[in-house]
Amino acid sequence: MGGEVGGGGIRVVLAEDQTMVVEAFAELLNLQPDITVCATAKNGVDALAAVAEHDPDVLVADIEMPRGSGLDVAAELHRRGSRTKVLIVTTFARSGYLRRAMDAGVTGYVLKDAPIGELADALRKVHAGGTVVSAELALAAWDHSDQLTDRERELLRQVADGATNRDIARRLHLAEGTVRNYLSAAMAKLGARNRTEAAKAARERGWI
Repeated sequence: MGGEVGGGGIRVVLAEDQTMVVEAFAELLNLQPDITVCATAKNGVDALAAVAEHDPDVLVADIEMPRGSGLDVAAELHRRGSRTKVLIVTTFARSGYLRRAMDAGVTGYVLKDAPIGELADALRKVHAGGTVVSAELALAAWDHSDQLTDRERELLRQVADGATNRDIARRLHLAEGTVRNYLSAAMAKLGARNRTEAAKAARERGWI
């Protein structure tokens, strides 16, 4: 965890695992007269620690990070009742991510290749209590709504992590036949031929 600590304006923590990207974002945002980057983090655990330490107005986080995604961090901050707003910046225009982001209390969701001025404006709107969703992401969500149930998503996440049906049944206190039934339903919804293909398809769509 690092970054520079500054004074007034909108205080921001940046969470992004690619060093060049986070340094570029920090430098460009610090050029804005009303935005100060007070810390940076490269994974979910450090992002939570940075928010706890610096109490920023806004956390700007990527989705794909080690030790906890941006959505995991947002959900945990929401659970804690944190006052810090969360703006997700991602390369992925995936429909399921947007739904999960909103469920986690995220109030801003923009694509990483947006101009820095657009990101700064999104930060200001989120800080002021507004909600910002880029047009591309809104369109993706409209076109591909998540049809999985919470239980199906839970099982597919376990499959994606390498668990067998027996492992899943034991962990979730279900019969193996029940696990197979849930996974068969998920496979049908995803048009997948097997459980592994279903988990991969759900992850690519941002549904898990």
